[in-house]
Amino acid sequence: MRVDKFLWCVRYYKTRNMVTEACKKNQVTVNGQVAKASKEVFPMDKITFRKDQITYIISVLDIPANRVGAKLVDVYRKDETPKESFEHLELLKLSKEHYRKHGEGRPTKKDRRDLDNFGLEQE
Repeated sequence: MRVDKFLWCVRYYKTRNMVTEACKKNQVTVNGQVAKASKEVFPMDKITFRKDQITYIISVLDIPANRVGAKLVDVYRKDETPKESFEHLELLKLSKEHYRKHGEGRPTKKDRRDLDNFGLEQE
């Protein structure tokens, strides 16, 4: 099975076109070698790809006939992604929300003054 079809079948990407784009950007490797979208994958291959600032590492256990349900994904792949990757992503999300909550809009004049004063208070 092609690597783009496999990653689509095990629900890492929403469309095969998204996988193809990732392959064109050299974000997908199979057994340590950069893979084109048409690269064939077999059981026991190791696929590494970067998505949403996380480098996923998965092993192919079996080849699905077509796209599988979310509950059946573990039958076809083994996820070997380190837990630190997901913790780093959580930390990144929290750091972005620390200053301004999502949906508060642009900073106001008062926000800018507070930021300017904050810098002066520390000196």
